[in-house]
Amino acid sequence: MSNAAAAEPRLNVPEWSVSELSAALKRTVEDEFGHVRVRGEISGYRGPHSSGHCYFALKDESARIDAVVWRAAFARMRFKPEEGMEVVATGRLTTYPGRSTYQIVIESLEPAGVGALMALLEQRKQKLAAEGLFDEARKQLLPYLPHVVGVVTSPTGAVIRDILHRLSDRFPRHVLVWPVRVQGDGAAEEVAAAIRGFNALPEQGALRRPDVLIVARGGGSIEDLWSFNEEIVVRAAAESHIPLISAVGHETDITLIDFAADRRAPTPTAAAEMAVPVRAELMDGLANVARRAFACWQRGMEARRTELRAAARALPSPDALLAQPRQRLDACADRLPRALRANAQIHRTELSRIAARLGPQILRTQIRMQDERLQRCARGTAQGLRVLVERRRERFDATAQRLSTALRANARARREMIERQREQVTRLMERAERAIEAVLDRRAARLERASGLLTALSYHGVLARGFALVRDAAGKPLHGAAGIAPGLALDIEFADGRVAALATGTRAAAPPSPAPRLRRRRGGGGNEGQGTLF
Repeated sequence: MSNAAAAEPRLNVPEWSVSELSAALKRTVEDEFGHVRVRGEISGYRGPHSSGHCYFALKDESARIDAVVWRAAFARMRFKPEEGMEVVATGRLTTYPGRSTYQIVIESLEPAGVGALMALLEQRKQKLAAEGLFDEARKQLLPYLPHVVGVVTSPTGAVIRDILHRLSDRFPRHVLVWPVRVQGDGAAEEVAAAIRGFNALPEQGALRRPDVLIVARGGGSIEDLWSFNEEIVVRAAAESHIPLISAVGHETDITLIDFAADRRAPTPTAAAEMAVPVRAELMDGLANVARRAFACWQRGMEARRTELRAAARALPSPDALLAQPRQRLDACADRLPRALRANAQIHRTELSRIAARLGPQILRTQIRMQDERLQRCARGTAQGLRVLVERRRERFDATAQRLSTALRANARARREMIERQREQVTRLMERAERAIEAVLDRRAARLERASGLLTALSYHGVLARGFALVRDAAGKPLHGAAGIAPGLALDIEFADGRVAALATGTRAAAPPSPAPRLRRRRGGGGNEGQGTLF
């Protein structure tokens, strides 16, 4: 009675479906907790999912809670989650009905304390240094006098006014300001975009690319300056083709962009002093150099003038220089007619002597000698050709004879080889015929044995011994009288044909005769324990 009484009130408990119960728990958890701040260590973080969302867990010494960061919130985060980092997460507590678990949907994330920030900063510094972003060999020299100075900073702070004032005092230059946020969400992305945007400007265009960049911000806490410790800013500074000066914070403030920049300035004002020289000092130095150059030029001209005067005193007069050549010219002019007449006489005598040797008889003798020489050469050539042809014919006959002998020997060898291969083929054919006959004999014997076995196992042999096979009208064999009803059409198959019949009734079957008993043979023998029919 007590159990029944206890069970009756439970019948009034409302019935929930699984979905309704999960929805009720979800509403209860979200209404009870709403926004919460949870401190714990990130565990199981493997980077953003292909959808852009992040899934990991927050844990401490004795508990863990699943966490999810939606893609939009992840893009707004200033601090990105990293495995093993201790953080303070702000978000909404909710449930996931698909696995009956509760989780926190994180909206913002920040490291747990300054110690964690410094540890994260040191870890990121070592990682970027290992990639070579802080190497001194990558740093560029600053231009001595830039035409355009690019400044990346907040347009409303005192930093830009200090930089412009210092530039105007030292050496006024054209300044391009790229306004950005210097702290808060999205500040790192804006600073990196400004550096890359200045680098993307054309060198010669309506808006000329700066010759030097200044990334500046006033002082503040490590949290305020954290945007300049982000990887995106450090990588943009390291990739900049324009020389870059980092002027973030005061002299004691150190950020990662200081290591990637080409120069680090302790203050924004010092960055402006590094970017341009002092105009007055430059003009004084230029005037001093000009005075020294003019004095050097004057001393050089005076020395050359002195050397020219000394050389002019040592040189002879033009008449003295031309007197001796003039006398040689007059002497040569006096000897020239006599030399021409003597030269003509010498050539005339030589011509007469040569003409005496060129008479008609001498020419005919030379022609006859050349003709005889030509005929001797022709006879020698003909004889040489005949000898050459005879030698070639003898070589050709010898080669033809050797070739004929070789062809006959090759043909004889080929015939012998063909005869040997023919004998080999004949032997192989005989072996193949014997093998085929043996295989056919074995197959015929197997076929005969299979045929005898089929004949022995076929029911036609049983029919030939006087038995009959009874089937019903459907052709199904009948195995007993119990399955035959009066009036049933039967098909009886004998050894020599089939007979149609009609069942009129059934009779009781005779009792089976007892099986003969086997008696043991008495006495010894090789088949001891075997029965006998006698």
